[in-house]
Amino acid sequence: MLDLPPGTRPRVVIVGAGHGGLECLDTLEDAAVDVVLVDRNNYHKFQPLLYQVATAGLDVDDITQPIRHITRSQANADVRLGLVTAVDLEGRAVVLDGGERLGYDALVLAPGASTATYGVEGAFEHGFPLKNVPDAVALRSRVLRQFEAVALEDGLVEGGALTFVVVGGGPTGVETAGALCELLAVLERDFPRVAVDRARVVLVDGDQLPLTGYTPELRAYTKNTLVHKGTDVRFGVNVSRVTDAGVDLEDGTHIEARTVVWAAGVRANPLCDALSQAHGWEQVGGGRIEVDAALRVSGLEDVFVIGDAAGARDAEGNLFPQVAQVAIQQGRYVARRIEAATSRAPDIGPFEYDDLGQMATIGRNAAVLQTPGGFTLTGRLAWLGWLAVHLVSLIGFRNRVSVLLSWLYNYVTYDRGPRLILTSERPAPDRPPALEAATESRGRAGGSYDRALEGEEGKGGEV
Repeated sequence: MLDLPPGTRPRVVIVGAGHGGLECLDTLEDAAVDVVLVDRNNYHKFQPLLYQVATAGLDVDDITQPIRHITRSQANADVRLGLVTAVDLEGRAVVLDGGERLGYDALVLAPGASTATYGVEGAFEHGFPLKNVPDAVALRSRVLRQFEAVALEDGLVEGGALTFVVVGGGPTGVETAGALCELLAVLERDFPRVAVDRARVVLVDGDQLPLTGYTPELRAYTKNTLVHKGTDVRFGVNVSRVTDAGVDLEDGTHIEARTVVWAAGVRANPLCDALSQAHGWEQVGGGRIEVDAALRVSGLEDVFVIGDAAGARDAEGNLFPQVAQVAIQQGRYVARRIEAATSRAPDIGPFEYDDLGQMATIGRNAAVLQTPGGFTLTGRLAWLGWLAVHLVSLIGFRNRVSVLLSWLYNYVTYDRGPRLILTSERPAPDRPPALEAATESRGRAGGSYDRALEGEEGKGGEV
C-alpha cells in the first residue's frame, strides 16, 4: 500500500463526514498525506441529539457544524460536496454523482447507516425515520401540525391525530418517547383550547423490556420511568403493518395514529449494497461490508471500511456494535495505519475496541448508565453524566455553549425553544440513478438511500 515514487504525497479519500470519517481526517493532520473528505451534505451532525431537534429541545444549528469550518485549519485537508455512486478499484478512484472522479492511494469508506424497516409493510411509506437532519425537522413539523389541526377540528383526536407511536425500544426509541411526553406538557400551554391530556405517546417493541444489552435492572427501571412519564408501553409484540391511519400489531391490535416514528433498526448505508454488488464484496449483519482485523476489504490493501458500514468483529467473532465510539476508534486506527504505511513504520496490529460503556436518557432527571465492568447508575446522577458526555462530544465551542444554554433554559423554565414548523412533508425520495437498481433489488426492508444521506455512525444515546 502507498508504494509511490519519492517525493509524491499519497492522497487519502474519506467518504462520509460522520464521527468515524472526521476522526480519521483529524488524526491524519500531521501525516505526510493529502486528505479529501467527501460528503453529500456540507455539514456534520451530532446524531445522538437528533431526537432533541425532533422534539423541539434543540435547534438544527445546535447539533451541526459546516464541514469546511471544521477542516479549515487543517492544511492537508480538502472537502468535496457530492454523493459517491461508485468506486473504480482498477483505476483507484471514487465516482461522484456529477461524474467527477477522485483518485486515491488509500480509500476510507465511512458512509454510516440508514433506517432498517425489516420488511414491515408500510414502514417505509408512512413511518418517520430519525437518522438525519431533514428527518428530525420533518418529525417536529409533523407533531406541531397535528396540534394545529386539532385546534381547528377537535374531532380529529378520535382518528389518532394526537397519538404518536414510536416503534423500537432501543436508545433512540426510548429517548424519543420520553422527550415527546415532556413536549406534550409544553404544548398544553401553547394550545389552551386543545385537550392535550388526550394526546398519547405509545412505545412498541417486540422485546419484553426496552434497551436490549443493558442489565435487567436498568431495563426494568427504563420501562417504569417511561410509564411514569406517561408513555403507553406495548412490549412483547411486533408491528406487522404501518398505514397512514396507524399501526397494526402482530397480536391483532390496531393503534389509530397519524404519526409513527420508526426507530426500530439500523442498516448500513445502501452505498454498501451498491459496492458489494459491483465488486462481489461479502456483506454481514445489517448489510455491513465484511472486513479483516485491520478493517480492510478482503483482498484490498488500500480500501478500508469503518463505523456502521464495517462488518468488523472482536476476538470472539462478534460484530462490533453500531455506535459512535466504535466509529471514532476505528477512524483513529485506520489513520494511524495509513500514517505508518507512509513512513514505512512497523505494522500496528489489528484493531481493538475499548468499550467505554453505554448510556441512554429517558428524560428530565432520568437516565441509565452501564460500564463494561458492571457498574450501573440510574436517575439524576446518570442523567447529569449523560448531559456531560454529550456536551463535551459536540464539535465546536459555539455548539457546546448553545446546547448548554438551551438545556439550562429548558430545565429552569420547563419550556422548549424552537417549536417551529419548517416543512409540511417528509423528505422527498431522491435516489441517485446509479444506486437505484441496488436499492430496489433488496427491497424496501433495508431502508432507503434518501433516508441515509451521508449516514452517521452510532445510534442516539449510546457512547
